[in-house]
Amino acid sequence: MESIGDNALMLKVKTGELDHLGLLYERYKRPLFGYFYHMNNDKMLAEDLVQAVFMRVIKYKHSFRGDGKFKTWVFHIARNVNTDHHKKHKNYTDDIEDEHNELPEMETGIHAKEEQLTQMERALTMLDKDKRELLTLSKLKSMKYREIGELYDSTESAIKVKVFRAMQALKKQYEALEMTE
Repeated sequence: MESIGDNALMLKVKTGELDHLGLLYERYKRPLFGYFYHMNNDKMLAEDLVQAVFMRVIKYKHSFRGDGKFKTWVFHIARNVNTDHHKKHKNYTDDIEDEHNELPEMETGIHAKEEQLTQMERALTMLDKDKRELLTLSKLKSMKYREIGELYDSTESAIKVKVFRAMQALKKQYEALEMTE
């Protein structure tokens, strides 16, 4: 069962063989969790949104054609789930933005690399939603620019430019945080 590709599994789910969804869930729960966690900085919310994605996979299984990658299709659903969640919970979104400026205090004795990583994560959370999402998908979830372009209904070259600009904004934010310390 492990050697069956994602598209083949989803096509089986589409025909009603829902037991194959478990393997897709196992393959994608961690990448989706990471996406939602980096977008929202909330573990419990990330877990809930992963579940919501797979509920939508079941609900919209008929729309999967199999001509594109399952990964692109499922992350498209994930983007919609995230957007819908924030539309329903506008106050929650405001709370998240307030929390981005507050990170847990670091324990004494943390090495410089860990401090840099924490600083980088903080800078990432301070970027606007679109830049944070692009960097999360391209750098942390290792999606190809072409796949991200499909999600955004954009060209690969346009995504490259957007990711480059997002990286520059992240660098600028990181440097600004370094100067305040």
